[in-house]
Amino acid sequence: MSNRADPCVFVIFGASGDLTRSKLLPAIFNLCEEGYLPEEFAILGIARPKIDQAEYRKQMREQVRQVEGEPLDPAKWKPIEDRLYYVSGEFDDPALFEHVKQTLAEICQQYRIAPNFLFYFAVPPDLFGLVGDQLAGAGLLNEDDGWRRVIVEKPFGYDLDSARALNAELRKGLRESQIYRIDHYLGKETVQNILAFRFANGIFEPIWNRRYVDSVQMTMAEDSGIGKRGAYYDKAGALRDIVQNHMFQVLTLIAMEPPISFGGEDVRDEKMRVLHAVPPLTRDDVMRHVVRGQYEGYVSESNVDPNSRT
Repeated sequence: MSNRADPCVFVIFGASGDLTRSKLLPAIFNLCEEGYLPEEFAILGIARPKIDQAEYRKQMREQVRQVEGEPLDPAKWKPIEDRLYYVSGEFDDPALFEHVKQTLAEICQQYRIAPNFLFYFAVPPDLFGLVGDQLAGAGLLNEDDGWRRVIVEKPFGYDLDSARALNAELRKGLRESQIYRIDHYLGKETVQNILAFRFANGIFEPIWNRRYVDSVQMTMAEDSGIGKRGAYYDKAGALRDIVQNHMFQVLTLIAMEPPISFGGEDVRDEKMRVLHAVPPLTRDDVMRHVVRGQYEGYVSESNVDPNSRT
């Protein structure tokens, strides 16, 4: 059985942003290094800034090099760069999506790629519905000739009402099976190791319960700051970005019961049972059990006295 993905065009909305530069393209490069990318593969980036395609390729090459921390292997990077395309425009302009449709047809014809399109919405949540509507209006979500998938990142809305409204917007032109709501934090090796540590070790799982575990402390200590995400954090906030997404996902992996299989739906069902079992905090509960503070910065672990308590 091949580990390679299906032939497809990976379409990124928000292709000039931090997520694309620091996460998506480096991840694609790593997939190429490991031999997981199909030969029939291309990338189409879409964003507002007017950038020449050659300049965009140059910028992305330098960005991936910085993330990787070493010179890129030309044999691995050049196939990606040669098939990296860029289109600029406003997301509320239907003409942009007609241009995207034409460009995708040309890419598929040139590289003999089956018309399978993976749309990644690397844009703020308030643009998810707009981009989805425009794709549907241009006929780019129809699966008559190939599959279509849409990936949206957290935060999925800003509260329950906005999440429901956003879900309704996406479902206007997409089936549920076409939508992938993800949290990139789950791709971290440390987080993925939780499942392996629990369920691949016969020693730990029998004692992984309240009879033997008194308490669990989750610490998220990373040395990366806000960086270029000031506008995002100003609107989303660290509490919404970190706690209700990353930390709750880790909570479910720690507290879930063993799933009947490691298929996506079975793992999801067990994680959902954990969330349903967590009682919501009342106003009085917050006053008694929640401590909120603001930090000034991080201290390197190498400079911390192991015998001290902070």
